[in-house]
Amino acid sequence: MTMTQTTAPAAGSPSPAPPAREKDGRTSERPLAVRLLARPEVGVFLGAAAVYVFFLIAAPPVRDGSSMANILYQSSTIGIMALPVALLMIGGEFDLSAGVAVITSALTASMLSYQLTMNVWVGVIVALLVSLGIGFFNGWLVVRTGLPSFLITLGSFLILQGVNLAVTKLVTGNVATDDISDMDGFSQAQKVFASSFDVGGVQVKITVVWWLVFAAIATWVLLRTKYGNWTFAVGGNKDSARAVGVPVTFSKISLFMLVGFGAWFIGMHQLFSFNTVQSGEGVGQELIYISAAVIGGCLLTGGAGSAIGPVFGAFMFGMVQQGIVYAGWNPDWFKAFLGVMLLGAVLINLWVQRTATRR
Repeated sequence: MTMTQTTAPAAGSPSPAPPAREKDGRTSERPLAVRLLARPEVGVFLGAAAVYVFFLIAAPPVRDGSSMANILYQSSTIGIMALPVALLMIGGEFDLSAGVAVITSALTASMLSYQLTMNVWVGVIVALLVSLGIGFFNGWLVVRTGLPSFLITLGSFLILQGVNLAVTKLVTGNVATDDISDMDGFSQAQKVFASSFDVGGVQVKITVVWWLVFAAIATWVLLRTKYGNWTFAVGGNKDSARAVGVPVTFSKISLFMLVGFGAWFIGMHQLFSFNTVQSGEGVGQELIYISAAVIGGCLLTGGAGSAIGPVFGAFMFGMVQQGIVYAGWNPDWFKAFLGVMLLGAVLINLWVQRTATRR
């Protein structure tokens, strides 16, 4: 019988190393810098920092504390509306009526309170219901008909613009509402929506605080709640989302109603800041809100974005809008800066989308 003898490895000799696994493009890890820049909020943060440094150099008055408080105030009035608009865009929809809806809310509260001689809080609550109703109508019509939200809300924009002018002239005989500063409840409402507080000798508007609070809530909702998952799902692919049990109809309509809430809040701020409302205002503001969301990293196709990005996007708008004034330039240049920032943001978002999907 033949016996085979196996040779054991010599003592102390190293064991053969396992063969190295070949790396391919799918398993190789991208550099940290690329992964960071792929986050939309990082890109807009760097852009906002660059704009800030630019105006610090070009417009010395920006360095003053009161000037910065004014910039933050302008940013907050844009940012509060940009947040729900951004959530709606993540959900795959647009709302072109957001700008005039702000004025509709303010007009409702003002005229109802003044013409019926009621406490202004009654007008505030009714205006909230009207704003939520407008959002519900837009969302319900989009879901019910399947038409693009661009068309539905463009129709709402035209309707509200006409109603704002016609009803105000019919009720007040003028294009503006009456002064409500001497009515019951005005001082209390003003403290909530349009007051200021002192920080180191600088007056800061309460809207700055509300802006940051709403941003924190929106971030928590998107990242930590089931509703946030629904928002990303319906924006990515609503049919697939519905197939896995996501309530698409509820999600879409509620996102439009969130825009209505934002329009109500900014409308109340305008009313209690200036005591009266011009019925023809608000046209064009919807593009500012959408642009702030896009610059903040929200993709036009939906399904991607954040709540922090639009905060920096709104700050860029406020910085440019006020920085041009402090620099002594022609304010008409603001539109040119707006176009440059928007085109830059779209190109960056395109790069981010390709980087995120690249294997």
